[in-house]
Amino acid sequence: MLEALSQDQRWREESAVRLDRLTELGLPADDLAITQLRELCAQLLGFPRHLSQHPGGFVLTQGPLCQMVPIENASMPERTVVQWDKDDLDALGLLKVDVLGLGMLSALRRALDFISQQRGQPFALQDIPAEDPATYAMISQADTVGVFQIESRAQMSMLPRLKPQCFYDLVIEVAIVRPGPISGGMVHPYLNRRQGKVPVTYPSPALQEALQRTLGVPIFQEQVMQIAILAAGFSPGEADGLRRAMAAWKRKGGLEPYQQRLISGMTERGYSLEFAQSIYEQIKGFGEYGFPESHAASFALLVYASCWIKRHHPAEFLAALLNAQPLGFYSPSQLVQDAKRHGIEVRPVDVLHSHVDCTLEAPKPTEIAAATPAPHHTAHPNPRPPAVRLGLRLLSGLPRASAERIVATRLAGLWGPNASISTDTSANTSIDTSTRAPTDTAATLARAAALAPHELTLLASADALQSLSGHRREQLWAATAWQAPTALLRDAPLPEDPLAFAPAPEGEEILWDYAATGLTLRRHPLALLRTRLGGMGLLSSEQLRAVPNGRRVGACGIVTVRQQPETAKGTLFISLEDEAGSVQVIVWKRERQALRTPLLRARLLAVRGTWQREGEVCNLIASHA
Repeated sequence: MLEALSQDQRWREESAVRLDRLTELGLPADDLAITQLRELCAQLLGFPRHLSQHPGGFVLTQGPLCQMVPIENASMPERTVVQWDKDDLDALGLLKVDVLGLGMLSALRRALDFISQQRGQPFALQDIPAEDPATYAMISQADTVGVFQIESRAQMSMLPRLKPQCFYDLVIEVAIVRPGPISGGMVHPYLNRRQGKVPVTYPSPALQEALQRTLGVPIFQEQVMQIAILAAGFSPGEADGLRRAMAAWKRKGGLEPYQQRLISGMTERGYSLEFAQSIYEQIKGFGEYGFPESHAASFALLVYASCWIKRHHPAEFLAALLNAQPLGFYSPSQLVQDAKRHGIEVRPVDVLHSHVDCTLEAPKPTEIAAATPAPHHTAHPNPRPPAVRLGLRLLSGLPRASAERIVATRLAGLWGPNASISTDTSANTSIDTSTRAPTDTAATLARAAALAPHELTLLASADALQSLSGHRREQLWAATAWQAPTALLRDAPLPEDPLAFAPAPEGEEILWDYAATGLTLRRHPLALLRTRLGGMGLLSSEQLRAVPNGRRVGACGIVTVRQQPETAKGTLFISLEDEAGSVQVIVWKRERQALRTPLLRARLLAVRGTWQREGEVCNLIASHA
């Protein structure tokens, strides 16, 4: 009852604020419609913003489920949804099981299949060696584009500070970059203790048992429950109630009844009032979103697996990520650029060589002879990684069914090379890169695969007909001829001397690449502008690596990430990509308001400001954009 009265009071206070705003805006506060609007808004306060469905959960009951809870049909065929909220199910004591669906699991499965294919024997998740030094060295350098969980800008900023050296370090890394520990003020105390700047101490010998594994700083939900039991005298049941309240307090409140119980329990047992209050503030921080240790450990397994594959099988990792799209923090373009910077050869989409999904191809013989293994690289069938052939799936607007017909008709010998090729079109198939037959044309392909005229144009726009029709302008001419309004024109023989078109300039080709596939294998767009940018005093990411702390600098790049987390208090984080890597930009709230238009709208952004360097972590603090 008291909680309900408190909620009503909060609604009334918020309604009063709205009344003040209405007066400021010149609206008639005593108008009937305005009064009704305020009352309806007050009734809506506290309701869920939206009713989302869990993608993979189920409820278990002794009898038929439909006799226990209301069920409705989902939008997907043959699927149903329990209409009650998870808290309602919990209140009735019904057993609910959540199945977490992660795109990275699909990517890992595909990568392991590729590795098995390259090794010639099965290779599974459990075959990944544990505690690999080369993998942890890569992680400590924040070289984690595309991996699971620790690929965000915030995680990359944390990695060189925390420098994970073992699996449990990854467990902490997964859990510490969360709104809960950040809001609760746990990040810097932990880092200071880990780096030896502050000695590791414990409030009491009893709490050392709960906090020793995290250097005296509570990071996991289980530790908060242990503190409540060991320091405040909570029973296990009361501690579990505290955990539930932590998970729900931001939406519904409910932590207040535990505040006095916690503080008085700790002070009665000899803990200082300051320590008791700080623990309560940390608990409130966990309500923002804190991880259970078991959850973080499960995620850390996938973090390590994805990092090990990226370190030792980068080509397989790239192909698997591209075939598992959409997924993760980075676009296919960013994944490809990162792979190229790591020495991986990426080959373009080509109807004569590409499958629907991305595949692996053997490196060129001269490359095999000249290649030298990377330091700490594990044994590999080839001296250098295989090449990645981009698949037809990357072509914007091309239906998958049409892509499958292109591959099926080629493998059936209806066009293209007549070599004996397996009809397995899965992503794990090594493909034959034989030279095409001289009679193959775009029209031959279109007839054999029953392609619509616009689909042939899509292939030409993506430069995917190069093996059949030459450079992109010639491909578009051939595709346009196929769109002739009558069969008589389409089937007319080609002239002995076909029209010769000059190849497009590099900049035009790059623009076509991005429009057709969202990425380019040619030079990075910033490489074309580097001379002009250098004249403007804008440095590349490679040049910035040598700049000392505090220097005034400028940089320019394609905007790949914009983030404004709730915990950042209005600060905007931007990632700029150029031909050498990325530059991380921090825009404080005041500058964000002044530079709002370029910061939020620009695709190509130049930023000037102060270069901030703290060890291996570097940021550009923006003052102008």
